[in-house]
Parts: sequence; C-alpha cells; structure tokens
Amino acid sequence: MKKYTEDDYDLTKYADVGDELPIWSAPFGLKLLDYIDYKHTISAIDIGFGTGFPLTEIAMRLGNSSIVYGIDPWKEAAVRTKKKLEIYGIDNVTLIDGAAESIPLKNNSIDLITSNNGTNNVRDIDQVFRECARIIKKRGQFVQTMNLDTSMFEFYDMLKETLTELGLQKEIESVNQHISQKRPDVKTITYKLQENGFRIKDLEYDQFDYLFSDGTAMLNHYFIRIAFMGSWRKLLPMESVEKIFDIIEEKLNQQAKLLGKLRLSIPFVLINAIKE
Repeated sequence: MKKYTEDDYDLTKYADVGDELPIWSAPFGLKLLDYIDYKHTISAIDIGFGTGFPLTEIAMRLGNSSIVYGIDPWKEAAVRTKKKLEIYGIDNVTLIDGAAESIPLKNNSIDLITSNNGTNNVRDIDQVFRECARIIKKRGQFVQTMNLDTSMFEFYDMLKETLTELGLQKEIESVNQHISQKRPDVKTITYKLQENGFRIKDLEYDQFDYLFSDGTAMLNHYFIRIAFMGSWRKLLPMESVEKIFDIIEEKLNQQAKLLGKLRLSIPFVLINAIKE
C-alpha cells in the first residue's frame, strides 16, 4: 500500500503543529517556493530553517528521491521542526545544529540552497556566501529572500524623530547602523554573490503590510515583542527606554487615529542565483 493511501493521520497530533506557517515568514516563503526549480534526486539545504518553514514544504515538494538538509543554531525551534517531520511523515530531511558560516557538507555536494529571510540575519554574510559557493554544484540554484532597508519605515521614522526631539543624536546613528546591518543593500548582496561565482538570474521586488488598530496594539503584538523589541531596546539608553516608547506609542496612536489604522510596510526582494 502506498503511503498516501494509508488512513493514519491523527488530527489530535496535527492540531499541535497545524499553524506551522508563521505570518511573518509566509509572504517571503511563498515567493521563494515559486522560484525553486523542482527536480528529482537532488540535494538541497535550507539556511535558517527556524520552526520548519519553508524547509518541510520544500522537502515534500521535492519528494523522497531528494535529500534536504536544514541548518540553524536555534535548538528550541529544531525540536518543533522534528515534531513536524514526524507528524507529517517526512523522511528525507536531516537537521544540522549549527551556523551557516560553517556548513558541515562536502564541496560541490548541493544542487539547491534556499534561505527565507535568513542570510541577512547571520553574523558574517561574507563567510556564509563563501560556504554556499563551496558546497553548491556548478549550475546549482541559490534562492533567497530578504526584507529591505525601508521595512517598517513608519516605525523607524517615528523612532528617529523622537530621538531627535530628545537630543539623542548618537542613538540615531545606532538605529541607522542596525538597519543597514540587518537589511543590507540589494546591490551589495548581489555584488557579494557575483564575487562568489553566482550569476543573478532573477530579482523580484514585492511588499506586504502589517496592519494594526493603533500603536499600542502593534507594540504589544507577540511577534513584534519577540522578534524586534529586544533589538530596539539595546539601541537606546537603558534609563530612557520607557520614556521613548511612551512617546512613540502616543505618536503612533495619533497617526492611526488620523489614518484609520496603523500600517507597517514590509518591502522585500527575492534573489534567484545560479552557480557558474
């Protein structure tokens, strides 16, 4: 009997992982999935697989004739990914506990590299690209997405305006450095890829929006708190953090009242590159 004809799905278990597609990751990842050149019997690696998206989806779409690796240093997320692999019955994935600056795979062993908003969050992107160039085969495909430096400009403009009003010029520069480090310029990224022997086949720009009723709702949103708030606080004087965010919250609330809602713009780019 074929696997897909077996009546062995347990909805009580699926309910625990059925929300596996994070809203933040989804728009980037859906674009990435559209650009993969799906083939039989290939080897692939997803850099920064997190809690399993799009790693699990890529593995299922490629099928069991292919081998798919995922690399990420986030141990707690790997536990959840392993649970998904078990419940979904995915047998062609190997998870690697580690950073993309040192990928424990042989030279010229990979046909496909993917990274969904992951390479712009590594410690050393130059080393990561060198590793990607080392492990990928000639004519291999490297598909990645990343959000751009104007992401959430509505918030960052408000933050810098508030810092200017408080005379915190040094902190404004810290904010600018934070943005450029986390969201490198596309020209810089494409140049780095070309330096490592990749030819840029496709560059597709897109955008989605986070909409909120007001600034209070935005700042209290779970994903904003877990993914951004810690970094934002580190950019500010410890003794002034609460005051600064009180001002920003009020300003965002006033803006939302004027416009009818609060919008955070998330522009991003997909880069599809081929190893020459």
